[in-house]
Amino acid sequence: MDAFFSDPAVVTLISITLIAATVNGALGYGFSSLTVPVALLFYANRVLNPALVLLEVILNSYVLLTNRESVPRVWRRVFPLLVGLLPGVIIGSYVLTSVHPGWVKFLTYVIILPLILIQAAGVRKYIRAEKIVSVPFGLGVGVLYSITTISGPPLALLFNNQGYVKQDFRAGLALIRMAESAFTAVAYYFLGLYTMETPQLMGLILPSVLIGIPLGGFLIRRIATETFRRVCMSFDAWIVGFGLSRTLIELGVAASPAAYGVLAATLIIDGILLARFFLFSNGHQPEPTPSPTSLPGYSA
Repeated sequence: MDAFFSDPAVVTLISITLIAATVNGALGYGFSSLTVPVALLFYANRVLNPALVLLEVILNSYVLLTNRESVPRVWRRVFPLLVGLLPGVIIGSYVLTSVHPGWVKFLTYVIILPLILIQAAGVRKYIRAEKIVSVPFGLGVGVLYSITTISGPPLALLFNNQGYVKQDFRAGLALIRMAESAFTAVAYYFLGLYTMETPQLMGLILPSVLIGIPLGGFLIRRIATETFRRVCMSFDAWIVGFGLSRTLIELGVAASPAAYGVLAATLIIDGILLARFFLFSNGHQPEPTPSPTSLPGYSA
């Protein structure tokens, strides 16, 4: 047992999933986007993903259940996204099994980092043709999720941009994430991605989820939601920047210390955005972009 918990990979996985589950319990998303960048330092996507996807089926079912009262208001609005998800999941799952693990890791970091920084910058421009955009957007989310198990950043960007109110934000997110995790779990089964390591990793992660989710719900009632969300984004950006730098070295694309220029640039950009947030927002939640068709209220 001592040898088991002296394994850096095991200790890191348990620690980061506890943090990520706490964030997910507080915000309704963030489990994979925090877990994956750190866990990829020790595990390949095709080893890590199956365990995370099965756990997310359970996690997303719980989140959907707790937000079920808002589902009737939001399901028609997110249905075009659901239409695009299935073909996206099929494409992404095939890519995961066909591409070298190192390049899958590189692709994961390269896609996630700008999404985090754009979200941190608070960029918003209301999209009037939401239904038209939603199908290809759902396709992209399906590809991203099935390759990385991450979809929170792009979905949060879209929902915040379109002015979803807090409960509809959570319900819409839970509905989409429940569908994508279920689709991906089935796709992984047919592609033979489940191995003996899958239940082992699930056993390491599950206690963190069971503790972290209620802990996050408890904490968020006592701290400013937007401040908590913004600090989590910074942590995520730093980890992704570090992971991308390490991956560039592993793939031979760049040598150390030049590869760490990515991390340095990430720290500088996020530092500026974080300073602007605390200087000008005072930690309060911003109002959503007003639109003639968006739901009233503030976005989570």
